[in-house]
Amino acid sequence: MIFKRKPVEIASAANQILERMMPLLTPLGVALGIVFTSFFLTLRPLVPWFFGIMTLSGALKLRVRELGMAVTNPLLIILFFLSAHVLMPLGVMLASGLVFNGDADIVSGYVLLYAVPTAVTGFIWTTVFRGDPALSLALILLDTILAPIVVPATVRIFLGTKAALDMTGIAVSLIFMVVVPTIIGVALNEVSRGAVPRAAGPYLGPFSKICIVLVISANAAAVAPQIHPENPIVWLIGAMCIIFSASGFVCGKIIGLLGRESRARQATLIFSVGLHNTSAAMTLGIEFFPGPAALPAVLGVIFQQTIAALMGRGLLKKEEEEKPET
Repeated sequence: MIFKRKPVEIASAANQILERMMPLLTPLGVALGIVFTSFFLTLRPLVPWFFGIMTLSGALKLRVRELGMAVTNPLLIILFFLSAHVLMPLGVMLASGLVFNGDADIVSGYVLLYAVPTAVTGFIWTTVFRGDPALSLALILLDTILAPIVVPATVRIFLGTKAALDMTGIAVSLIFMVVVPTIIGVALNEVSRGAVPRAAGPYLGPFSKICIVLVISANAAAVAPQIHPENPIVWLIGAMCIIFSASGFVCGKIIGLLGRESRARQATLIFSVGLHNTSAAMTLGIEFFPGPAALPAVLGVIFQQTIAALMGRGLLKKEEEEKPET
């Protein structure tokens, strides 16, 4: 009986259910924001706080030693940043420029989507597909901490003078939403030697999933007037989101092969490169970019987790089948 279970057991069970539902939760958030626009617009001022809770929940799993392990292998870090923050933004900029006839707003939205840090959910997929969890956490931690530098720099390098943006504002927002909660989470984990994550993690886990839905819904509500299903451009943006997202996972696989990395590290690179913090892209796009620039992130968040599952099975299927049963 559920009433006889301890609160921590109920919270852990709820978190497991929500994790399995992630491919459905993200499109649900978009749908709620579009249908109940007025309500979710009232939550917009709380988005940075919701985002901070999401980041804190993920950061509680991180340890400084994991970052140290990654630093001892700088080639992996170089491969990751080269593929995630150079090759992918460059590729989507060129491709979207051709497809959308150089529409600066839409192109900038795609560049932003591939400038933001890798997603914390990459750790979940890395675990599911038997990747290298320590490397995954290290890349998440490093990419997150460097986000206030990497994101504005990527946008400036690839968009140049075409984007008159508040780079300082973007950096400050990332510091508040991403860096500070990450530092707090890692510090709590280190100082308590894992006691705080063990005590708070089971409750923060499901709450952070709810925060993800609220962030997506609030951001979707902000761009709801621009989402017109009868407009073929909206469908084209969504289709390109699917293509670009799948390309990111393939890029991670290719980089891992070129670096002659182990199967576990290849799996980690696939999800680290392929998954991006779309919620951050949505929030920044709405706050600092022209209206249409947020559409790639809003539509991209619908497909990302489902594509992660499909690409993981496709790119790692052979290795999974060859693994002997125990």
